Amino acid sequence: MAGSNRKGTLIGALAVLLWGALAALTVSLRAIPPFQLLAMAFGVAFVSGSLWLVITGGPRRLALFRQPAAFWLQAIAGLFGYHALYFFALRLAPAAEANLINYLWPLLIVLLSAFVPGGSRLRAAQLLGALMGLAGTALLIGGGGKLGAASGSFWGYGAALSCALVWSTYSVMNRRFVAIPSEAMFGVCGAVALLGLGAHWLFEPASITPAGSEWLALAALGIGPLGLAFLAWDYGTKHGDLPVLGTIAYAAPVLSTLLLVLLGLAQPTIQLIIACALVVGGAWIATRRGEQQALEEIRAESDD
Repeated sequence: MAGSNRKGTLIGALAVLLWGALAALTVSLRAIPPFQLLAMAFGVAFVSGSLWLVITGGPRRLALFRQPAAFWLQAIAGLFGYHALYFFALRLAPAAEANLINYLWPLLIVLLSAFVPGGSRLRAAQLLGALMGLAGTALLIGGGGKLGAASGSFWGYGAALSCALVWSTYSVMNRRFVAIPSEAMFGVCGAVALLGLGAHWLFEPASITPAGSEWLALAALGIGPLGLAFLAWDYGTKHGDLPVLGTIAYAAPVLSTLLLVLLGLAQPTIQLIIACALVVGGAWIATRRGEQQALEEIRAESDD
């Protein structure tokens, strides 16, 4: 992995680390309607990010928000579309099954990255690592059970699959905008907050005012998993190794569950241990063996 790719991949991995706190923070804010929470959290991301830009470079740095319409459309569709579909899926289908289908997106990133211009060549080690990550995620979230077949869950499963397609496609196609600074994502967060507010007014009958520690959790959610994480993911998908990032992304559900266990919100099980082994082992195979295969290919081309 080249130096620039390594840096981009490491920064992208930071997003996965931050997303590990998403479940615990969301549980602590479960009294707030989903679209209201979406609007407030992305609003925090926009305000905190804009303040950081002004503090570090003055008001002129806000000019970063002046970007082509194509960038805005893709980023807004990716962020808002994914979260809207995710909430829809969790309301219509059992949460475990919906999450299992949703977490197909890291595997789709690994597969789709081989078919975009300038994308990384898909190697057997990366595909094996991604499949191991998928198996670990299925064991962790699905608990070894089978997907339900209730007719009322059909649209929920469809929404969950759409989540995976939307986020994987956005992540892979984001490389088209490599010249746009990642800080522009703060502006996208503002647009997503406005859309979330509109959806809240249209579809949710009441608003809930956070109380006490919920304000701290909301600030942490907006600055971390729904703020800095998207900045890091934007940079990683533009400059990092997409197949490796797709494999590392399987750590998100594992980290989420581990944090829930540490906070006493979930119980450790043998399935958790096996799932962690699969995810960590898959990531190691994808990165280490992937690098070895790449070096072998370069040597073979040099010999020719």
